[in-house]
Amino acid sequence: MQLSMRTDYALRALFTLVEHRGAPPIPILELARRNDVPKRFLEHIMLDLKEKGWVVSTAGKRGGYQLAKDPSKITMGEVVRHFDGYLAPIACVSVTDYKRCSQEPTCRFRRVMLTARNLVAGLMDRTSLADVMKSPIVGKGEINQIQGVDGEGI
Repeated sequence: MQLSMRTDYALRALFTLVEHRGAPPIPILELARRNDVPKRFLEHIMLDLKEKGWVVSTAGKRGGYQLAKDPSKITMGEVVRHFDGYLAPIACVSVTDYKRCSQEPTCRFRRVMLTARNLVAGLMDRTSLADVMKSPIVGKGEINQIQGVDGEGI
C-alpha cells in the first residue's frame, strides 16, 4: 500500500490541527507552510475534510481551520479510505475497488495479499489520530531495523 499525495497532505494537515487543538484557527497559508504542501492543493483537501465534518473553518482576518471532531473518533483507516478508496495492496483482494484477475483460480500469492490487507486494515481501523499523536516519532535507526528477509525491497 502506498498513500497518495492527497492522503499524505490531508494527514499532515489533520495532525497539525490535532496538535493545536483548542488553539485559535490556523490560516490555510500557515497550514500549507508548516506541512510543505502547495496552498492551492491544500485548499481543496481542506474543503473535503470540512465536508466530512472532521474540520471547521472560520472566515475573516483571524480565521482558519480547526479540528471539528475529537481525534480519538477519527481513525487512520477512515482518512485513507476517504481519500484513496481502499487499503488493499492489489485490486483482487479489495472490497471497495475489487477487480477480477485472470489468475484468481490458481494464484498462489493472493492469500498473502489478502492477509496483508487484513492486517493493515485492522491496524488502521484500530488506530485513531489521538493514538498516533501519543506515539513517538519514528527515528532513523528504526527504519534501518530490517524485519523482512535480508531487508530486500523494503
